Amino acid sequence: MKRPTEKGENVKKTVEFLKLAPRRVIMTVLSAAVIIAHLLTRSDHELNVLLTERLVRPAHRFLSVTASHVPFSVAEVLVGLFVLWMVVYLISQIVFLIREGQRIRRLLLLMLTVLCVGLTIYAAFCVLWGIYYYGDDFATQSGLDAGPVEIEELRAVTIYFASLANEYAKLVPRDENGVCSFDRDAILARSDEVYRAVEEMYPCLQAPDIRAKGVHFSRIVSYIDFTGFFFPFTAEANVNTDFPTSLFPSTVAHELAHQRGVAKEQEANFCAVLSSLEYGDPEYCYSACLLAYTHLGNALYQADRTTWSGIYSSLSEEVLTDFAANREYWKQFDTPVRKAYNTVYENFLYSFDQSYGLRSYGKCVDLLVHYYIDDARELLANPRITD
Repeated sequence: MKRPTEKGENVKKTVEFLKLAPRRVIMTVLSAAVIIAHLLTRSDHELNVLLTERLVRPAHRFLSVTASHVPFSVAEVLVGLFVLWMVVYLISQIVFLIREGQRIRRLLLLMLTVLCVGLTIYAAFCVLWGIYYYGDDFATQSGLDAGPVEIEELRAVTIYFASLANEYAKLVPRDENGVCSFDRDAILARSDEVYRAVEEMYPCLQAPDIRAKGVHFSRIVSYIDFTGFFFPFTAEANVNTDFPTSLFPSTVAHELAHQRGVAKEQEANFCAVLSSLEYGDPEYCYSACLLAYTHLGNALYQADRTTWSGIYSSLSEEVLTDFAANREYWKQFDTPVRKAYNTVYENFLYSFDQSYGLRSYGKCVDLLVHYYIDDARELLANPRITD
């Protein structure tokens, strides 16, 4: 007679717990189901391609167009309100736990609420962004070669972008210290034009021409080492407006690549370079060359330090000044908070299988080398003479 009684008590407790906050229980269960379904279907490539084209991309088009009617970042407002709500809610619940009775019930409700919110957000992220990682990436859709590269090819393309950076460095405005100084508002104002040329070249990048948005509290974004972020829940391309402007236009182009369905960071970097150079605006082109050289130079430094040193010494004073300004800016944020956040973010990317093989210099470098190798070889065969 004892076992049925214990079983009955367990059932009763379970029912009471479900009655505690039925809507939160339902949302928790549904969110967990969505997450599990996503994890189980990651290997189903065709399904993820279908979901990308029929669900995620249409949703992002609708969300991005809707958010574009608001002049400020809806994402920033939502994040701010969410953080504020969480702080107020947690403090109030802790006060209730201390001052009032039914502590076990309140503690269970608090735990359920936190679990519900966390799982709901993650489930929405899996649907509105995680699916992208398991469909066709940009390299596949565009047909561009992103395979391994030879060291000589890497050297040639690095020289090519160093030369381009030197040329464009003379065409951009600079302040009294010799640091390039772009009008951020003007950069953002024409950001809806950046991808028009490459849309014709690669239809997979087609999307509504929508501007990126500056983040008001950009200093906070710098503390977590972000120059920008794409917010999949509003489909907005958000850009930090606090760091030096030399890499600001390429960051805008990078976040706009995410808005156009390029999920992988390395591929978004390549698209930022490609779109900016095809756009032809000197400020965007210069920024793109700095971004490209940074990735290529880092790869070459690891592969052949002597060759890298020779190319680095060819950079103009203007380019070196801009690189120094960037290093000086980010140096002030070299804190434990930044390192901890980077670790968390890297592990988060790894959880979506974002890693590259040992034979690769990185997807961005591989794409840059294969795409620009002919131009680089032509430059080496017929070097341009610049003042």
